[in-house]
Amino acid sequence: MKLLYNKISLEHDTGMHPENRKRLDVFQDLKETALIDGSPFLEFIHTKSYIEQVKRAYLLSSHLDQDTVVSKGSFSAAIAAVGTTIMASESGDFALVRPPGHHAYSDRSSGFCIFNNIAIATQKFVKEGKRVLLFDFDGHLGDGTSHLFYNTDQVLYWSIHQYPAFPGNGFVNEIGEGSGQGFNVNVPLPPGSGDDIFMNAVDTFLPIADQFQPDVVAISAGFDAHLYDLLLDLQVTAESFYHIGLKLQARFNHLFATLEGGYNVEELPKCVYNFVAGINNESMPYEEQHTTSERKVWEEYELRLQEVIKNLKPFWNF
Repeated sequence: MKLLYNKISLEHDTGMHPENRKRLDVFQDLKETALIDGSPFLEFIHTKSYIEQVKRAYLLSSHLDQDTVVSKGSFSAAIAAVGTTIMASESGDFALVRPPGHHAYSDRSSGFCIFNNIAIATQKFVKEGKRVLLFDFDGHLGDGTSHLFYNTDQVLYWSIHQYPAFPGNGFVNEIGEGSGQGFNVNVPLPPGSGDDIFMNAVDTFLPIADQFQPDVVAISAGFDAHLYDLLLDLQVTAESFYHIGLKLQARFNHLFATLEGGYNVEELPKCVYNFVAGINNESMPYEEQHTTSERKVWEEYELRLQEVIKNLKPFWNF
């Protein structure tokens, strides 16, 4: 797995905002990836009226919603993020892009996200008749992605995230509807959850991923679960992201990832490089002292865990 990066992502100028160009400034020494046009893929997920709304907003350098800022360079960066994610999906690489995407719906922006990069790439595979495991380990639920695939059994959406936190949903009873019932796996972690709980959540639900037998594994790689991140209250270290990479590469052949959250600009690159090293079965670049969760956090987690398992047992073997 290689990092696919282009400086066009820095043209999305959000000013003094958690999701700003400093997140990717540190990667500017990477060789730039040639861009492909993401425009032809937008309507796989997004409505024509919403695409036009984004175009008008970036010309005015205004907000799409109260959280999502756009500037004159935002549309180009957002189109490039889609295109780069499509490239990563075909080559098995990591699209190091911004703006992120997993909060975006078909007809609206949300949570710093304009176009839903991972959902667009996933829908491309669905159109080709493939089954996709979409694993979202960003510390926030990817509510846009979850909503988009909530009624299908072609995509298994699996999210590990803090609850309560933005966007406010993603609890134990949200398991999909219609033909998608049982194919939406939410693992809501209590604030204060450390490496021990985080990796327990990974290990507990990996058997579902195995049973699904995906053709492709799409990864919403967000790193705001890190203990020094600015927006959440989880206690995960960069070592956990390495171990996630190791576990995924040992089980699945066709993997790709795109960047979501992660707002501590010093810790984000360490998390990214650890994850990629795990996927590549290489040694871990950045060591960090393992974190353990307090007893009361474990107790709350175990209560939630049992509820998730109870709700999903009709559909999967544990």
